[in-house]
This record gives sequence, C-alpha cells and structure tokens, in this order.
Amino acid sequence: MKGCLIFKTKIFHVQRRQFVKSSSGMLMLPWIPELPGALFSSSNNPPLVEQLVRVNDTKVVSRIDNQIDNPGHRWHGGSTNQYGIPNAASSCALITDLSCAYVSPRSMYFQSDSLITPMSEASQFLLNIQYEDGTVDLHTTNFHSPPDTAFRVEPLALSYHLLKDSSQPPEAVLSNLKLFLQRAGEALTVGGIHTPNHRWVVCMALAHIHQLFPDERYLQRIDQWLSEEIDIDQDGQYTEKSSTVYSPLVDRCLITVARLLGKQDLYHPVRKNLEMTLYYIRPNYQVSTEASGRQDRYSIGTVAPYYYPYRYMALKDGNGQFATITRVIEQEPPTAIAHNLIYLLQDPFLLEELPDNKDINTNYARYFEHSGLVRIRRDERDATILAKNPLFFSYFKGTAALTGMRFASAFFGKGQFVSNDLTIEENRYILKQQLVGPYYQPLEKGTFQGSQKDFSEQRTSSREQSEVQHLESVITITEHSGSFTIAVEVKGTDNVPVALELAFREGGELQGVTPVENIKNVYLLTQGSLKYSYEGNTITIGPGRAEHHWTQLRGALPKIAGPSVYLTGYTPLSWQLDIK
Repeated sequence: MKGCLIFKTKIFHVQRRQFVKSSSGMLMLPWIPELPGALFSSSNNPPLVEQLVRVNDTKVVSRIDNQIDNPGHRWHGGSTNQYGIPNAASSCALITDLSCAYVSPRSMYFQSDSLITPMSEASQFLLNIQYEDGTVDLHTTNFHSPPDTAFRVEPLALSYHLLKDSSQPPEAVLSNLKLFLQRAGEALTVGGIHTPNHRWVVCMALAHIHQLFPDERYLQRIDQWLSEEIDIDQDGQYTEKSSTVYSPLVDRCLITVARLLGKQDLYHPVRKNLEMTLYYIRPNYQVSTEASGRQDRYSIGTVAPYYYPYRYMALKDGNGQFATITRVIEQEPPTAIAHNLIYLLQDPFLLEELPDNKDINTNYARYFEHSGLVRIRRDERDATILAKNPLFFSYFKGTAALTGMRFASAFFGKGQFVSNDLTIEENRYILKQQLVGPYYQPLEKGTFQGSQKDFSEQRTSSREQSEVQHLESVITITEHSGSFTIAVEVKGTDNVPVALELAFREGGELQGVTPVENIKNVYLLTQGSLKYSYEGNTITIGPGRAEHHWTQLRGALPKIAGPSVYLTGYTPLSWQLDIK
C-alpha cells in the first residue's frame, strides 16, 4: 500500500515526505510491534543494536530530503552529495539506511510503506545511471569504474538480503536491486582496478553477488585476483599503509570472502593486521596515521573504522584483546559506528557474546621495519618516529598532541629533511640526510644535444660540476621513559638558514611563544620553554632559539594545519630539545 500507514484497522493516507517527517517524534509510540524474531529477541538484541536502530532512524528524513523527487527530472530518485550532485554512493546509502529501518522492529519506520517508494526510486535511479557494461561513476574522479561499482555492491547486496528475508519484502525494490547486482557482476568479472585495495573490494563484491545469484565466473574471477596473494608485509601492514581507511576496509573485504566462500586462509592476514594495529593505538584510542600512503596521512584517525574486523575476529578467535578494542569502540557515541548496523542485522554471528577482555600492551617500543616506523607507548605518553617521511616525530601526552615535527634548510630548494634510513641504538633513534648542491660548467663544443639553446634539455650528468656544496643533517631522538631529547646537528655548507617546525593540534593553549606578525597560527620559540595544554594535559618543549623570522623556507613543505611553533638558525648548528 504505497503511501499508507496502518494503525490496527484504520488507514491513513499521507504524502511520502510528510509522513516521514511527521514520524520523527514517534519512536516510543505504542503502535510499534513487539515481534520476536531471531535478530531482535531479548538474548540477541543487545542495547547497542537498539541504539544504532535509533540513530539510523534519525537519518531517514535527511536521506529522503536529499533525494530528487521529480518524475520529469533527468536524475529522478537519485540522492545528492554535499555539492548537489546525484550519485551512486549517496543513493546506495539511502537504500541501506531505509532498508535497516524497514526490517527493524524497534524502528519507528518498521515495515512502513512510506519507505518503499524512495527505495524503489533510488534503485531505479541506480539502474538508470548504470552503464551497459555494468559500471557506475565516482563523480569526483573515476568514470565507468569497476572498483567503484564494487564499492556499491556491498551495501546493496546486504540490503537485498535484509529486504528479501523480511516478512513483507518490497518486490519492486528487490527486482531493481537484483538487476543492478547482476549487471555489476558482469562488469566485475572482466573489469580492472587501479589501487591495491580495489582487488579485494572486487573480490568481496563478487562473493556477495555469488551468494545471492551463484555463477561460476564470479568464483573464477575471485581466484584470479587472489592468485596475486595478499599484499601484507611482515609487519602486518598492507601496501597502502592506510591505517584508518584502507587497512580496515581490506580486513572487512577478506573476512567477507573468507566467510562466504570458506577461504579460511584469508583470516590470517586480517589477524596479522589487527595484531599490528594494537601497536598503532594511542592513549586516547586514536590511531597513528603518519606512515599512510593515502589520504588519511597525518589525519586524526580513531580506531572506530576497525569495529567490524575487531568484533568479527574477537568472536571467531575468542581473542580477548580484540574484544577489549571492540568494547572501547562501543563506548563511543553510537553515531561513530552507526554504519555497521546493516552488518549486525544481516549476520547474527556478530551479535554473539564477546569473550572476556584482555589487557592490551601500553608499555612498549616497537620497530616496524617495513613501514620505517617506530611506535613507543608508555601508558599515557605516546610517540611515533618515522624514516622516509618529512614528518619524522610526533608526541602525544594524553589528549595533548604535538602532531608533527619537521626540519628544513634553505639549501638549493631541496632542503626538506627526509631520512632514508633509521638506525636504532638501544633507546636512541638516528635519522640522517645528505644533500649535494652543485654548479655546472659549459659543455665542450660538439657535445650539444637537443635544441642546443635550452639548458633544461642538456643533461646535467654530462656537465662538469664545480663549487659543489654539501649539507649533512643528523637528528638523534633519545627516549627517557616517555620523555624525549631531540638532538639536531647540521654541518657542511655554512650560513644556510634552517627552521624546525613543531605542529600542534588545533584547540589547545600555547604559552611561552611569540607570534610572527601577519601570519596566522605561526609562532617562534625565542628562548626558554613552551607549554602546550589541551584538556588538562600539558607538553613542555625547550629550550628555544630564533636567529631569524623566516619560517616558510624555500623548498620546504607548506606549514602543517593548526598552530606551528618554529625554532630558527643558521648552519653549522648543534641543537638539543627536551620534550616532556
């Protein structure tokens, strides 16, 4: 009954949007049925699930508000992003959230006909934008994209499961979803990828489609990708080292393929990555992102994206440490993991009781050689040291965060400090960089190549060098039970301006620093020590020095977002900085 809501024997006809909006205050009304159901029995319906159902209900109105409700519109039924662009991802999110509400007895929208039309129109929109080859676009960058089609398959396949198994399955929605998924399956049996994680996303998507609509070609394609072997190193990190975006995604992909297709070996890399991640977790349960090779690098990342893999593997392995992290995530506001509701509804295994907690290690110094990274944790003090990275040090003291330390010299426009190697001597960590700045002599007559007029076309390797300048920088980081000494020594060419950047998290209070005129969030530590305080935690750093006011050196990277404090000087130099 499209556009109708039944209260016992009375029928009320309402407009779709009007009904959904007017329902926002109805969560506790007595018409909501108390149905038994395996997923929602008292033993299998933990408070968290009910909280997530309520959070999901709050999203229903905004999802429908962002849907184009104009039958004459080119993209009728599509859901828009923040830029007003109708797209597959937003439309899939609408279907997912409305599906969860439709099948959840505790939802104010349980089996409401008002949800069927928006889901049906969104699924028809997806069919309309799906190309003949089965692909869809990611409008921000990828077009006719097999991997982005695979990303859309997972939520739609899970939605199909929920709606199909409901007591009142919406057939029009199911018909559209089936057609979309089967078309997508055709694309994914032949389509390519362009990042490492895409292989496992495609495998996950094909596993979902195969479970619904079995086809041997899906299995063959999965095996073809898996024959490349999982790209996990000995540290337990995947190729992209994306600790808050793609690592938890890959974990979920591999778990899905393993559980749906019985490929037990795929649990091994997941287990290894989750064990490694325990050492990436900071005192406030944020996750170190400095070594990432993707968009989450240097971002503020929490452990919440790992909720699904930690919960699943805690149950599968009876792992108490994984259970500890799972429970920590569940103590966060439910909005942080609201998107996991569809997994909990679709897979009853995830609702089983977790094993007892087991303490995680909060006192260690661990070197991850393949990532060029050292993680140090001393209870509430936490540090990361990195090679092959311009951000070579970060330090956390509770919630107070020195998010990064960088060093640069104005040396031939290439003086941003990056150490290729990391040497460890007990509690000392040594980073080095050697730079060369040559000048070039004329070429001998008769040796010209190319246009003979354009210097850039003449290979400098064929020219004799002269007035060659050298600069050697050595940074030694010494730990003292959670406090650190940073020694900076630079020698070689004299009188080169240098700057050491200390970047802090936005929102804290800085004391003992001098603002640089006309530049926002830039300070000098001219002498003594600075104090940075955040939520009752304080980091102290000193002594300072400021021999010049040039902070954005030529050849240096742009300053890190947020407040940055600089120490400045000239070569040769030998500095020592204490951090506690």
